[in-house]
Amino acid sequence: MSEEQLIRRAQQGDNSAFEQLLLAHQKKVYNLCLRMAANPDDALDLSQEAFIKAWRALGQYQFEASFSTWLFRLTSNVCIDFLRRKKRRQETSLTENYDDRDEGAELSIPDVNPLPEQQAITNETKIELARAMGQLAPDHREILQLRVVEDLPYEQIADILGVRVGTVKSRLARARLSLRKILKAGNYFDAASSEPIEGEVRL
Repeated sequence: MSEEQLIRRAQQGDNSAFEQLLLAHQKKVYNLCLRMAANPDDALDLSQEAFIKAWRALGQYQFEASFSTWLFRLTSNVCIDFLRRKKRRQETSLTENYDDRDEGAELSIPDVNPLPEQQAITNETKIELARAMGQLAPDHREILQLRVVEDLPYEQIADILGVRVGTVKSRLARARLSLRKILKAGNYFDAASSEPIEGEVRL
């Protein structure tokens, strides 16, 4: 049975059809929640909440975007609401004050810099990097998850976040910059030098 058939049956109240959809997407939904919440228990709760909301809102799904895009958008909103409730949002750079409506035109930044996550060369480095990502503001953590971990194209990320492709690129660039600042503030780099410590990553 195709995904569209499963969705249509689930929209008619077929629990088994929705369960098949859940099984097909639960890993990616959980991974998104884990990156956003930075806590396995919270991620499990959030992924369950996301699927409950998806079940309740499934009748509103109109097949205008892919089901995964719709589900990711819903899950992202669940995670961000959670982080706001927990007051875990951190201050972002002054560039966050730009109106998203203008970002696409003014801050269309080419995606040419290597990603910090792709330069990890030791397990210790990866652990430090995961901790650093846990300190990012939710929107930065979210966009790094969608682009780097899920490897989604810019167009799909734009659909998930409800913004333009130019906004996705500029927000991603700021997320990388914020991550670099967190790594430096945590002595990830040698404070006396701009060169990375031996065995670390070059951002």
